[in-house]
Amino acid sequence: MSDKQLEEGKKRLAKDAFARLLGIELTEIRPGYASATLKVTPDLLNGEGLTHGGAIFGLADLVFAAASNSHGNLALALNVNISFLKATRGGAVLTAVAREESLTRKTGLYRLEVRDENGELIALAEGLAYRRG
Repeated sequence: MSDKQLEEGKKRLAKDAFARLLGIELTEIRPGYASATLKVTPDLLNGEGLTHGGAIFGLADLVFAAASNSHGNLALALNVNISFLKATRGGAVLTAVAREESLTRKTGLYRLEVRDENGELIALAEGLAYRRG
């Protein structure tokens, strides 16, 4: 990963008001790959005291956006499917990783994993992006 890629990714993230609201930190970006972390605060819990699915989805979506835009072409989400596999609570530190599975001139397919601080798989998603240009 080049420092320039990470800095450019962080500049884009700084413009993402929702990611800022959640407190997501982009940790790595390179062509076809991105990772980010999120500390689960009390504001990110649902009525049962568990991490809200929207916060988990937001983290997965952020790494999807970073990875799909890592080639220099504007990429926009066409579809994202997510499966929530395990619950977490406040104080958990979640890490999401996006890995490119397929790249064509017009689309990119990405596998998105969200894990807790113990490496347990919390959510698994697949994202399809439309690539402009």
